[in-house]
Amino acid sequence: MTGTTPNAASAVPLGERMQGLPDPIVIRQLYLGCLSQASYLVGDRSTGRAIAVDPRRDVDEMLDAAAEERLTIELVVETHFHADFLSGHLELATATGAQIAIGAAGTTEFDSRKLADGELIDLGTVQVEVWSTPGHTPESISLLVRPAAGAVPAAVLTGDTLFIGDVGRPDLLVAAGVPVASLGAQLYESIARLARLPDATLVLPAHGAGSACGKALSSETVSTIGEQRASNYALAPMTREQFVEIVTDGQPAAPGYFGYDAVLNRKARPLMDERPLALMDLATIDRASTDGAVVVDVRPTIDFAAGHLAGSLGIALDGRFAEQAGSLLGPDTSIVLAGDIEAIGEARVRLARIGFDRVRGALTDVESVLAAHPSRARRLSRLTAAAFNERKKSLGDLLVVIDVRSPGEVAAAPLAGARNIPLTRLRTELATLDHSQPTVVLCAGGARSAIASSVLLASGFRDVSDVLGGVNALGDGDGDRTANST
Repeated sequence: MTGTTPNAASAVPLGERMQGLPDPIVIRQLYLGCLSQASYLVGDRSTGRAIAVDPRRDVDEMLDAAAEERLTIELVVETHFHADFLSGHLELATATGAQIAIGAAGTTEFDSRKLADGELIDLGTVQVEVWSTPGHTPESISLLVRPAAGAVPAAVLTGDTLFIGDVGRPDLLVAAGVPVASLGAQLYESIARLARLPDATLVLPAHGAGSACGKALSSETVSTIGEQRASNYALAPMTREQFVEIVTDGQPAAPGYFGYDAVLNRKARPLMDERPLALMDLATIDRASTDGAVVVDVRPTIDFAAGHLAGSLGIALDGRFAEQAGSLLGPDTSIVLAGDIEAIGEARVRLARIGFDRVRGALTDVESVLAAHPSRARRLSRLTAAAFNERKKSLGDLLVVIDVRSPGEVAAAPLAGARNIPLTRLRTELATLDHSQPTVVLCAGGARSAIASSVLLASGFRDVSDVLGGVNALGDGDGDRTANST
């Protein structure tokens, strides 16, 4: 597949691997790197009829792709109720007049068509067969695309059931009272069913590397059933019990907004707001802050560290902004975005993609405001690895060290004496930390620790630093990092 930039979406044919699709099938993948999420346009070139699958909330690229292919979207299909993003089914249905469809086990507040196992979506010549493939969620479905009725499937859109190199995690609904063992057993059967498809069937999943919907997703976004049967750990021969154990072990901490989006995707909700944001001065921001608004500074970390408005959170746009903001802020939080006007516009779209719509306004001249009000300016304390070691020696047990990496990262390279609080859980565990103790935060390379440092400072911690280069900058022989620590 042709490459995509980390934070952009691409509405392009799937490269050389898709050139062999039999006529009249059209499949376009719209891959969004910053959420590791794939939407699909599936159509029939001979009739001009199409479906859209798992669209994101900003629907212009899907509409553009349909126009380029001369296709009319008749149905918007959700492979399941997504937790990692707010799907654009309502926006796309409004724009096109298409009906919305979900697996038969799903119930929605809005009008939707329930798709039963074995049901055919007839696009004229091209046929899309619905398979019920529960396990990641009860309503999960996969879509087999055939060039004609009765033909061998050319591709299968697997949603979050089967990924490239992984399978969907069955543990995200535990908080909703759905047992892991039950979903895991269903996933085992669903994967076995998909694995029986012909080797050449293209596998088109809903996510790629970086998504918290699995633990070992490949950076590739298209594969085949044969390749997955040969290389995917979860497709190896094993018992149901072994499968559930291996699939649930070592899953990353889910971002804090996942439960919110999983519920919101079922609801009738307002459409994405695309009206211009109000520009705010410091006095207006102060009034908003009094009412509970939070300033989120989206500038690069180096700029935020050098100077930012006291109390603001630094979440750089060049990382996994939506996931991080969605874990560190509540969905009902009023937000003021700070940065340049283009970055603020992009940040607002990314927040909308996870259903965080309460963006109150924008501060576009951060440096000027800080220059005019120097008493309101703050800087991050960022330590070199050597300075961190010296601080540990001088303070001993008085120094609190927090490692905000994921549990899997910590297991691979533990940090002696550090408390592991993944960034995705920092907001919920703040109350367990002592604001008065000197604290140093680390991650793998320094980006997440800077975000965490800003959160602690905004929460009233008096002495907070993070480490430039993170754990990767610590020497193996200096006693700071050890594979045997706990």
